[in-house]
Amino acid sequence: MLALRSLTSLRPISWRGPLAGDYWPAVAMVLAALTPFLVLTSSIPPLSGLIGPDVGLGDSGMEMSAGMADAAYCFGTILAVQLTARLPGRRLLVLYAAVFTLASVVTATASAPAPFFIGRLVQGLTTSLMLITAAPALVLGFPTPRLRSTAMVMNMGIFGAVAIGPVIGGAFAGLGDWRALFWIAAGVGALALAMSFLTFSDMAPMDREVDFDFESLALASIGCTAAFFGASNLVAHSFTSPVVLIPMALGAACLVGLVAHQAYVKDPLMPVRQLGHTIPLAAIALAMSAGAGSVALVGLLQLTIESQHLSTALFWPELGGAVLTACAFGYLLFTRYVPVLAFTGLLCLAGTALLLTGAADGNTTVIALGTGGIGVGVGAAVAPGLFVAGFALPSPQLPRIFALVELLRGVAAFFTAPLLIHLAVTSGPDLASGVESATWVTFGLLLAGVAAVAAIVAAGGLRLQAPDIDHWQEGEGPAIDSAPLGAALRRRFGSGGPAQVGAPSGCGPSDS
Repeated sequence: MLALRSLTSLRPISWRGPLAGDYWPAVAMVLAALTPFLVLTSSIPPLSGLIGPDVGLGDSGMEMSAGMADAAYCFGTILAVQLTARLPGRRLLVLYAAVFTLASVVTATASAPAPFFIGRLVQGLTTSLMLITAAPALVLGFPTPRLRSTAMVMNMGIFGAVAIGPVIGGAFAGLGDWRALFWIAAGVGALALAMSFLTFSDMAPMDREVDFDFESLALASIGCTAAFFGASNLVAHSFTSPVVLIPMALGAACLVGLVAHQAYVKDPLMPVRQLGHTIPLAAIALAMSAGAGSVALVGLLQLTIESQHLSTALFWPELGGAVLTACAFGYLLFTRYVPVLAFTGLLCLAGTALLLTGAADGNTTVIALGTGGIGVGVGAAVAPGLFVAGFALPSPQLPRIFALVELLRGVAAFFTAPLLIHLAVTSGPDLASGVESATWVTFGLLLAGVAAVAAIVAAGGLRLQAPDIDHWQEGEGPAIDSAPLGAALRRRFGSGGPAQVGAPSGCGPSDS
């Protein structure tokens, strides 16, 4: 009870950790908090054959545990904003790291379905809670020159962790020991917990006056759970099966309802209305398309590598691509060319999907080039798109922007991939032809994303501009100006008068 009162009390805690205010320890804490779950997400598929028999889960159970962990991750982005609005964020971060570490230990020692399933779910939930609580503070809590390093490290750490996952999974599969990987995850979680104490500096809640939004939390929890439950059942059922179609339809309806509700509620958890102009909408569409396409391509490549008995070392170029684009992102961050980098990344993913239509027969050269293209594409697209969306609104909104973009990107990525993998497995006379067909569909989806982003930008108009980072970090306004939707079309055809440039305002108390 004493710990609970300390957590919820608004009385400041004067104690500071010995490393509080130091930049690189703060970076280490964020990376230790975020990378274990991300590595596990992409490393578990090669290990499923080892994990399933040890914990009593078949293929359907393993897919369901992965789906529910992803659902918990997506839901956690919304829950994190609600909690940090009303409770001190740094105290919460210590709690999240402790719970993640405990969940990792439970998962590593699991010998039955329930502990493994619950441990994975809690890992997903606490990772997104730590992301929304810690990452914006790292971006905003240090001087402007540090932002370049922050962007590079976050891009390399987060997307590099996803990229290296298949290689790590294959290595531990070769060793025949999946538990060691989960013990390492627990150890990294313990490091995050230790660093959260060493860098501790108390902070006030974002907005204690914000009402507890039960409607949004209910829509998010039902939407994520139902959507991923339906998608996870594709392992054992057809797409038209009621156990697949009804939950997926319910989940999609709840998530659409969540976004609509956030657009009209008085005190939104996510600034949907404020993001309703050209640059943020284009950035969000880009991040969703790139996330969905990249996760689907990786899943289809894993099918090919497993069926052709190839080495998961073919995923090494993906890590190299992610590192390369992280460096490019850091170099370009203070220039006008970050939107160009993001759009180039989406184009690269589309070109990679086209290349990988020829990889279904196990051509190792094409696969290696394809994994490198995925690393370059997703590294250039998602994180730059996230920062561009953040630059278009005042910096105090950054946690809410991160939450919205991560929710939509996560749903798009983890919801689309099972559908395309199901298509690959069930279509065509053999798996190779099915994978080829699904890769063509992925290429089409990425092209649609390219067209959607280009249409939003063309209709609104885009003036490349270097972000005013100092102005933005001080909370005085957006770093870049963004035209209203359709402003260029209205100017061209003379309807509606001159367009106002800049982010719309008037969204209630959360505007500050």
